[in-house]
Amino acid sequence: MSGLVAAVSGPGPVTGWRERLRPLRSLAAAARRGAFYLALPAALIILWQGLFELGLIRPILLPPPSTVARTFWTLTASGELPLHIAVSLLRVLEGFAIAAALGLILGIGIGLSRSLDQATDLTIQLIKPIPPIAWIPLAILWFGIGEAGKVYIIALGAFFPVLVNTIDGIRQTDHRYVELARILEVTRSRFIAQVVLPGALPSIMTGLRVGLMVAWICVVAAELIAASRGVGYLIMDARQLSQTDQVLVGMITIGAMGKLLDVLLKAAEHRLITWKTTYSGN
Repeated sequence: MSGLVAAVSGPGPVTGWRERLRPLRSLAAAARRGAFYLALPAALIILWQGLFELGLIRPILLPPPSTVARTFWTLTASGELPLHIAVSLLRVLEGFAIAAALGLILGIGIGLSRSLDQATDLTIQLIKPIPPIAWIPLAILWFGIGEAGKVYIIALGAFFPVLVNTIDGIRQTDHRYVELARILEVTRSRFIAQVVLPGALPSIMTGLRVGLMVAWICVVAAELIAASRGVGYLIMDARQLSQTDQVLVGMITIGAMGKLLDVLLKAAEHRLITWKTTYSGN
């Protein structure tokens, strides 16, 4: 009878307060995570500004965060910085798309075919160590000083991380699955589609994320090719004019854009690989 009364009367006062406080506890936990996430950058900015106020840093060599923030606002309000960002972002996305498509296709082919692996291994191992910036003279000769040369440099830099991680992901297929597929007489195409490629997906996504990071690194080198717009051009032009604050604005912008795109790729990875578990520490 008492159980029936409790069920009808609903949860007790303690349980009710717990339910009401649950959103607040979640919000507090999120705030703690955000504060912990931002603690180190905030500490570095405060230290940086403090060293400037004490006269230990020359503004021409390293302007304070307050000056960098004002320059960032001025360039943004004038529309100059958004224009440079849009141009560089388009170049990065074009080069990365080409690198991702070629890297995935060739990587899957090499990972699945021993003959193709043997045919391409020496060429890949010879070209892979060459930094993208070393290709700039040839890019100018081949493509001129237009957009094609810049996209080529970016695509070349992003290509090999995608290629190598795709090959490694396919080759790390668990041998137990291979033996099980042979016992069950699973067709090769079905085994590749349902076992090999899904198993290689974490490594492939890692290659895409690294390739995208390298693409942003290469955009500065790519925009050395007679560019008149882009974040890399902004940095190089400011360096020639000794405008250190604009150099820092460009550097921070590249870092922020790279981080934003990496977050988007990471979110896509979580949606595609729901079964993946990772160690995140204590």
